Amino acid sequence: MARPLHQQIVSLSRDELLSGSDWFDALGDQTKALVKQDLIERSLSAGELLGHQGEVQQHWFGVMEGLLKWSVSAIDGRTVTLGGQSVGSWFGEGTLVRAQPRQSDIIALRHSRVAMIPRSTFDWLRQNEPVFNEFLLRQINERLHWFMGSMAAHRLLDAEHLVVRALWGLVHPLLNPLGLHHLLISQEELANLAMVSRQRCNMTLVTLKREGLIELGYGAISISDIDALAARIR
Repeated sequence: MARPLHQQIVSLSRDELLSGSDWFDALGDQTKALVKQDLIERSLSAGELLGHQGEVQQHWFGVMEGLLKWSVSAIDGRTVTLGGQSVGSWFGEGTLVRAQPRQSDIIALRHSRVAMIPRSTFDWLRQNEPVFNEFLLRQINERLHWFMGSMAAHRLLDAEHLVVRALWGLVHPLLNPLGLHHLLISQEELANLAMVSRQRCNMTLVTLKREGLIELGYGAISISDIDALAARIR
């Protein structure tokens, strides 16, 4: 039976989020002041949309608190979760660079706070700050690499490995730069992320718990051995 786990809720201020971001640290003082001036904050309730499929996105996002997911919904109501964003991560650059409507929904899985940098500021940074473009290039490349690996995994791997890969994705440095190992995510959400049945997901998590890789709680999973988990997807 799952037992309660200590709730490791991390909440960052605007300054803490920015100071912990490599791209911001590399900027000059005047540019840092511009970013701080233009940044706004938004709070979201569990289940609330930050962005929806088909809209023209107007901001670049950073997670200050909570957990968000990207998902795509079909006409018949079925949904596929593409990934999650943890505290300290930045996302949404692909949609802004493409200058096309969003192709997925962004949904808060629990109460969340998000920093929002306007498109105009994002574009100014791209045009004037090489270090910012270098950050975006690395981030987009890592995200592409991850999605390519996910596509291959869903064609080549069994359900157990898909669950392990989805779990590892939530602690991947791209999506979880603070290195948090306590994840406030339900088994149902993880099963959706892995695109396997909830029953198969539960069986895999029980196995990982028995092997000492994770701990299970109510709506939470804690990674006990990050290296061993990573070795399972190689």
